[in-house]
Amino acid sequence: MIALSNIKPADLMPSLDRFFAMAGPKLARLAREWDPAKGTPVFTCRGTYTSRGWTEWTQGFLYGCRLLQFDATGDETLLNSGRADTLKYMAPHLTHTGVHDHGFNNLSTYGNLRRLAREGRTSDSADLARLYELALCVSGAVQASRWTATADGGGFIHSFNGPQSLFVDTIRSCRILVLAHSLGHVLVGENDRRISLLDRAVQHIRATLMYNVYYGKRRDAYDVRGRVAHESIFNVKDGTYRCPSTQQGYSPFSTWTRGLAWGLLGCAEQLEFFQDHPALVASVEEGKVFIKELRDGAQAMADFYLSNTPTDGVPYWDTGAPGLSQMGAYLDRPAEPDNAHEPVDSSAAVISAQGLLRLGNYLGKRGKKYVQAGLTAANTLFAAPYLSEDQKHQGLLLHSIYHRPNGWDYVPEGKKIPQGESSLWGDYHALELAVYLKRLIRGQQILTFY
Repeated sequence: MIALSNIKPADLMPSLDRFFAMAGPKLARLAREWDPAKGTPVFTCRGTYTSRGWTEWTQGFLYGCRLLQFDATGDETLLNSGRADTLKYMAPHLTHTGVHDHGFNNLSTYGNLRRLAREGRTSDSADLARLYELALCVSGAVQASRWTATADGGGFIHSFNGPQSLFVDTIRSCRILVLAHSLGHVLVGENDRRISLLDRAVQHIRATLMYNVYYGKRRDAYDVRGRVAHESIFNVKDGTYRCPSTQQGYSPFSTWTRGLAWGLLGCAEQLEFFQDHPALVASVEEGKVFIKELRDGAQAMADFYLSNTPTDGVPYWDTGAPGLSQMGAYLDRPAEPDNAHEPVDSSAAVISAQGLLRLGNYLGKRGKKYVQAGLTAANTLFAAPYLSEDQKHQGLLLHSIYHRPNGWDYVPEGKKIPQGESSLWGDYHALELAVYLKRLIRGQQILTFY
């Protein structure tokens, strides 16, 4: 269980400064040396980024990292590089009909560029800012078109596995739908039918909270409050729910911790968005009920994370991973990246830390334990053994896991489990968390996707 302490955000400032100082040269080097013909970097092997993925879902993180580093440090070279590569390479992602990752790829790039322009941080013209908004509107509509109707009258954005598949991580892609809606965009279907992007986002989120998140209500023999199934399977003939499943977790009845992290952060960001857009809540059918569902789901996942994570805030890759049974009271001590049984996943930790902080700040006095848990995890991650201070290693955050069941993660010689490597999503979310904290410490405008 995460050990809560009295860390204050300002206590992390020296670690954040060290992190940004380390990150800048690495990001500049990767920008210079990576050959786009190789695809997109996904995770490191022996400290060098390699490309391997089902889709190019990490390309937005590649350029988005540079934009976040500029946000924190004012490095114009990385801003210019991130902007140029976004405009040169990201257009196909806007109309990619085969993936559920629009809220990752396109908000990391066009979304950050729009935000920086709106904040007056860049010299981008009004026309360029409108181009960013057009890109986000297109992306939101294309994402919303990946629709599977359910028997209860709702529906969901299906994953790249097919129309039967609801992934918990797609909840974070709903950001692109609500943002596009707030910009006045709609999806136009057959016979010019206008389809609300807001309604589709709300229906998808409600489906995720109903089918992928558990609440301790005896839904099945493994129904523990806050447990998350990576995937839910539906019968596409009639839209009925069939069973839980997983792609990257250990089993449908355990919790893949990065899946929980995506769900937690996605819910916390939506709570912030709707808090700042009360008129949209009023326009949603059962709007107040929906917000309560969002809050209840986020708190259930947060509580499960606190109870099933070691004391320093870094989880193992899956709460049911079989090797954990050989590790004794592993939840009563800090996580151990160098063990012989199961890997930790720092990327799950850094995503969850941001979710915990956002949820805690949203809840105010009731959310203090979540804020402290988020700060505990951040304090751990921005220091050894997770901070990648060796400039020869291309990653920023060590001990990230990609796909343990498929065996895609590098196992160092003489070791039994993956360790010591980085992922592009882990690095991106470390930068995002660091920017969020730095703004919080300085009393600046909070970092949001909208």
